[in-house]
Amino acid sequence: MSDDRPRILVIGGKPAHVRKARELGLEVVHAQYPEAYDREHRAHVDQALLLDYGDIGRLLPQVRALHELRPFRAAVSLFELGLLPAARVNEALGLGGESVDTVELLLDKARMRRHLNAKGVSPVASAVGKSARDIREFTEAHGLPVIVKPVRESGSLGVFRISDEAEVEAVADRFRALNDERWAAGDLAFADSFESFLIEEYLDGPEISVETLSFDGRHVVVAVTDKETQGGSGFVELGHSQPSAHSADELREATGLVTDVLDAVGLRNGPAHTEVKLTSRGPRIVESHNRVGGDRINELAEIAYGVDMERYALATSVGIAEPLTTSPEPRGGAAVRFLEPEPGQVVEVAGVDAVRADPAFVDLQLKARPGMVIPPLTWNEEKSGHVIARGATATEAIANAKRLAAAIRIRTEPVS
Repeated sequence: MSDDRPRILVIGGKPAHVRKARELGLEVVHAQYPEAYDREHRAHVDQALLLDYGDIGRLLPQVRALHELRPFRAAVSLFELGLLPAARVNEALGLGGESVDTVELLLDKARMRRHLNAKGVSPVASAVGKSARDIREFTEAHGLPVIVKPVRESGSLGVFRISDEAEVEAVADRFRALNDERWAAGDLAFADSFESFLIEEYLDGPEISVETLSFDGRHVVVAVTDKETQGGSGFVELGHSQPSAHSADELREATGLVTDVLDAVGLRNGPAHTEVKLTSRGPRIVESHNRVGGDRINELAEIAYGVDMERYALATSVGIAEPLTTSPEPRGGAAVRFLEPEPGQVVEVAGVDAVRADPAFVDLQLKARPGMVIPPLTWNEEKSGHVIARGATATEAIANAKRLAAAIRIRTEPVS
């Protein structure tokens, strides 16, 4: 390969991210945790920086030295924990990209709530607390139910709903107990994530997410994703589908709100994934991120709309892609369904070959293996796998995904 390839720094993320960067003809320098870097990454990387890339004091001097030898065109991350390091590198090297302030605003849910409330955009009552007393004071002012969640985390980690005053003490204890868990590198965005929590009024109604690409401040809606979450007090998402089944009026109001929010936080370029509740008072923002949605939402957009948002994010960062001018029209339906085996030790996994042979099948990822212990499902990283299916419509794709997920039989036994 010649040395005139645009040079990009990809921070964190999956092997697919560096593969797509290489397929775009880019010279790829990849910053990654040492324990997360493997042969799948290596095949698509010109140079690797293996370190804790969240430590900007270590990352920036190495990146600056490489930049002086051969300049980078951009630093990019498609992974939650790499967003802020990428913004700081871009700022330090004068490479453009989203401002550190915008990225920090989106990462800090309490700060974003205050910012939007001050602008009168998607008003939601909220406060930061550390104790059961703080929760009680909030409920006295705003009523029940309420949501308690980390100020700066993702993946449905540590999210609790309180519907009765009797639950307050238990939820505060459960949240504090998260400090005592043993977390792997890359699990948490910040070491102090469970020192305090965000308390919010509960937003009723179904949840969607709006997937956008922005081009110099012009926001293009690529897709709207419908979501199915756990019942009761759980918030882990069990399935996603595109296109949305909600009415045109509901979607117009929701997507209009999302573009107002992206303007309010100063997002100018690249992808965003914004979660919205369609409440009885109109749409309200749950949270937003300047990245592509997780849980295989990008793959759904590729199937349903023909748009690979990850590829766009990489290509536009170095100026080699034509901006989208309008929202794409749907080509069909796509759905992902996450597997829900009973907690316990896996003794058998069956049905894989039949699922892969099904005409509606698109993809299967399966973590469960015989001997593995499956815990109760409390956040995204505990999911045992998923199936992606297609259909002529979203309704058909959802039915296909549920049917294929049910055909994967993961038999478990209680752990003594």
